[in-house]
Amino acid sequence: MVKKHSILVGLDIGTSKVCAVVGEMAEQGIEIIGVGSHASLGMRKGVVVNIDNTVNSIKKAVEEAALMAGCEINTVFTGIAGSHIKAFNSHGIVAVKTKEVSQRDLDRVLDAAKAVAIPSDQEIVHVLPQDYVLDDQDGIRDPLGMSGIRLEAKVHIVTGAAAAMQNIVKCCNRSGLHVADVVLTPVASAEAVLTEEEKDLGVALVDMGSGTTDITVFHDGTVKHTVVLPIGGNHVTNDIAAGLRTPFADAERIKLRYGCARAAMVAEEVRLEIPSVAGKAERTVSRQILCEIIEPRMDEVFQLIRKEIAKSGYEDNLASGVVMTGGSMLLAGAVDMAESAIGVPVRLGTPSRVGGLIDVISNPVYASAVGLALYGMKRQERHYFRLGDDATILSKVKHRMSDWLSDFF
Repeated sequence: MVKKHSILVGLDIGTSKVCAVVGEMAEQGIEIIGVGSHASLGMRKGVVVNIDNTVNSIKKAVEEAALMAGCEINTVFTGIAGSHIKAFNSHGIVAVKTKEVSQRDLDRVLDAAKAVAIPSDQEIVHVLPQDYVLDDQDGIRDPLGMSGIRLEAKVHIVTGAAAAMQNIVKCCNRSGLHVADVVLTPVASAEAVLTEEEKDLGVALVDMGSGTTDITVFHDGTVKHTVVLPIGGNHVTNDIAAGLRTPFADAERIKLRYGCARAAMVAEEVRLEIPSVAGKAERTVSRQILCEIIEPRMDEVFQLIRKEIAKSGYEDNLASGVVMTGGSMLLAGAVDMAESAIGVPVRLGTPSRVGGLIDVISNPVYASAVGLALYGMKRQERHYFRLGDDATILSKVKHRMSDWLSDFF
């Protein structure tokens, strides 16, 4: 049996499937020792629409991963996405009390940066530091221990619907799991598929799943822009189901087996057998017709991505181009089509920076789950406490009290 404290589990609850990845902490990083996946039956566009079905899918994916890893799974890092995700940049300013920046000063300036008005139904998911300014000296990555009087922080704040986050946590709890943290899916995916050099030079990460397409722009090593589009691979499947008059499940199977993003890449003489609805006889259709249905929808998605990257203001700062991941990018010709539509170099992002079952997880489908495990490792290294832990609550109260008293004495 593997030691309990050395295990990190990433649980990606997606629109089409639930993926669980078990990682064991090692000297070199993380060794992947277990993988499980199951069809997601209770999610739509990244949010829970049926708790019982979602719980059932989570249980089966986690059981499969636990069986492969030979360990018991109790705690997970899980992701969140959906069109309810909003993001904006903010900044905060505080005085450095001891003339040397301490951890308490960093906490205070981040608290000041996130003291902004957000809708009552939204909740802060992340406060991601971009850079710090100390006495007008900007571009500082880590001001800890530096001398100064005034400290400013520029941050990227991500919020999500409180109810959507609570439903994700509730589904995990009903599956017998404790949620260590809820992480924005593209932030997690970035841990698995991007290099530090790409983040520094400028890169846009696009995670195209079944229900949503998540876009995150990095520059100077930090997140500059985040958006979630309510469109994904299921829209392509719906087009196939409507265009060929076949059930959704058959349309998905046909897409995965015969689909191509460009109709010009396939031969017209290749014929496919298409199941009909209402028990009617099967029909044969040219594969090129199938791809002519897929191509305009994929082009529409890539054009939306291009517009969002332009909207971020960093269109000319993407020296590393665009990295695309997610199950929908497995469609033949999708990467080439994306490169033509967006107008910058595009590569397919697969999980890296891990060991163990590399052959199994070297697939864009597992990018988010592997990233969640890597995200968990970073939090472990920073002595990050789990959500809902009584020790965390007590420490936060003590920390707040000491800050309040120090303001007066």
